[in-house]
Amino acid sequence: MVGYFLKVVHQKKACEMSFPGTWMTESESMIYRVVPKCACSTIGQIMYYSDHGSFFDGDIHDSTKGLHKWNQPESQPLITEAVTAHNAYVFTCVRNPYTRILSSFFDKIAGIQRNGRRYRGNLVPQLVQKYGIEVGSPEDEFDFDQIKSFRRFLLFARDTIRFRKPMEPDIHWSAMSGHIATFIANGGRYNSIFWTEKFNDGMDKVLKKSKTPNKVDIKSIPRFNESEGHGPKRLYPVEDYFDDLSMHLMFEIYKRDFRLYKYDFENPANKNPIGEIDLDEVHKKLAR
Repeated sequence: MVGYFLKVVHQKKACEMSFPGTWMTESESMIYRVVPKCACSTIGQIMYYSDHGSFFDGDIHDSTKGLHKWNQPESQPLITEAVTAHNAYVFTCVRNPYTRILSSFFDKIAGIQRNGRRYRGNLVPQLVQKYGIEVGSPEDEFDFDQIKSFRRFLLFARDTIRFRKPMEPDIHWSAMSGHIATFIANGGRYNSIFWTEKFNDGMDKVLKKSKTPNKVDIKSIPRFNESEGHGPKRLYPVEDYFDDLSMHLMFEIYKRDFRLYKYDFENPANKNPIGEIDLDEVHKKLAR
């Protein structure tokens, strides 16, 4: 009777678990917690290739077959079982907060999306009106003051994250730790967190730890950047976009990201990590 009761409790807890933003290969060789603007398109394509021996034809975010995703109801019990049983290698990937927020601005705010429209409909006109942001257009070859507009966007991003106004924070500029923490809070544990700045080394270690149906040569895998070519090019070095106020805002928003993933807050010009990620520290800090 006790055994039956424990089984029921275990099943109830499993049903209550939620792993949003989680992808898993159909072979259950690896599980990935997606973090937007951190090489997620390339990682998804690698996972797809490792199972099927070919890449998905299109944006991997649009796939509905060939890869288990939490937003596909039929995939949820399979992902939950694999996570709770620790059957698959679990990983995610992070990026320097300075370059990540710049990428979000040039892709989602200044850029035109693949459907030929602006991101989230009236978002950009709202930013133009309320924050004085300029983004140019394809007709004028995106001729605008990139530094001034980016700094105003950063104020907007801070307002969404700290005050949830004038809207909820978007997944592309909300903190990486927020994405990564949901997996931990619901009972998951990462085997690896690696940096996009050292992508080949990190992804290669994941592949070596995973039993994939097809061998993947990480050095020959192309990079899948679905936003490339749809907006303005960044004209200046990363550090030029961040004055003292901008750096203060960055620390206010992304303090945990800088500290947990060992990025250099003091020097925006240094995109590389300055220490090793401590997985035990990550799990301890993000489980709260």
